[in-house]
Formats: sequence, C-alpha cells, structure tokens
Amino acid sequence: MRNVYLVTAFVVVLTVSVLGFRGTSFTLPPMDVFPEWAFPAMRQQPKFRPQSSSEFFADGRADRVPPEHTVMRGMLEEDDQLYRGKDASGAFARGFPAALTVDLNFVQRGRDRYTIFCAPCHGTIGDGNGITKRYGMGATPTYHDDRLRKMAEGELYTTIAHGSPNKNMLPYAGKLSPEDRWAVVAYLRALQRAQTGTAADVTDAAARQTLGLQ
Repeated sequence: MRNVYLVTAFVVVLTVSVLGFRGTSFTLPPMDVFPEWAFPAMRQQPKFRPQSSSEFFADGRADRVPPEHTVMRGMLEEDDQLYRGKDASGAFARGFPAALTVDLNFVQRGRDRYTIFCAPCHGTIGDGNGITKRYGMGATPTYHDDRLRKMAEGELYTTIAHGSPNKNMLPYAGKLSPEDRWAVVAYLRALQRAQTGTAADVTDAAARQTLGLQ
C-alpha cells in the first residue's frame, strides 16, 4: 500500500511540474533542481560578454575584428548589375537585372519607396517640384529632360545608392535595399513614360472604346 502512495505522489508531482504551471509568468529565474556538477547551467559557464575584456588576446578585447575582405554568408553580391548597376565591361548597365521580375507589383513597390524618399524633392510626377522647393531648394532636376530619359538604368541606380556627384543629393543606400533601388528606377521610367504617352499607345480594343478612341 505504501508503494501505491509513493507512485501516486510521484505521478501527481510529475503532472503538476509538466502541466500545472504552463502559461504562468515568473519574475525570478528558474531554480536549479539538479546538482550543478551534474548538469551545469549555461548561464553559469565561463563566457565572454559583448565588449568585455580578455587577457587571452594581445589587444585585451573579447570582441574580435573580422579578417580583412571577409563577408557574411549570402552577402557576396556577385551580380554586378544588381548590386552595382554595372555590366560585364564595367559600364553603367541598361535595362534591369535578370534576377528581378519587373511587373506591376515591382513598380508599385517602387512607387511606395519613391513617395517616401524621393517625392519631397523630386515631386510626385518627377518634375523637380517637390515640397522642398518651397523652402529654398531650387536645384532639384526634372526626370523629364532628355539627359535623364537617355540615362542608363544602372546610372540612375548608382545615383540613388551613392548620391549625385555634385552632392546635391545624398546617398540612399542605407535606406533602400538594392531591390528597392531598382524598383524606384522602374517607377521613374513609368513616370517618364506617362509624360510622353499618346492615344496610339493604347492597343487594347476595350480600353480604346472606354476612352472614346474608336
């Protein structure tokens, strides 16, 4: 009978320990039930904390500087056109990287990024008449002149990433990912195309009828 009581008590304790406190929040650290020598806790093992000192290294720092020219996994950025806007010859690339799918969603993403980062200076239609012009910034160019219409997409990408040579525009590489920079370029091309569109560009019969072109 005594064994029955012991087994019952053990089952109750086990059940409560597994299920009884599920979902309960505690303010104190968990107890170390087992002996430290048998199951050492990770928090009690010797380790270096960030920016702590170490006598093991000659410079006395626990943090180690990565070896020169090393990059994180997946960050080799081997696609020159995607990451640098250049073709195989080193010239500014025309067109968009093959790794990207330029569709409506891509252009809409560019519109979103353009509205946030570009429109205040360049204007909502890219004519250089953004709100900053009201406060004395009068050097913002329009995207609708021949120079920028004929500019290679890779050069537009590079300007977004690194700013303009005359420093009137600051770099946006820290705010826009490479994919987002290309999305902005795609939206810029859409803005430019919108300013030169004619009735002849509408080839869909239903759309032409809706617009009264038939």
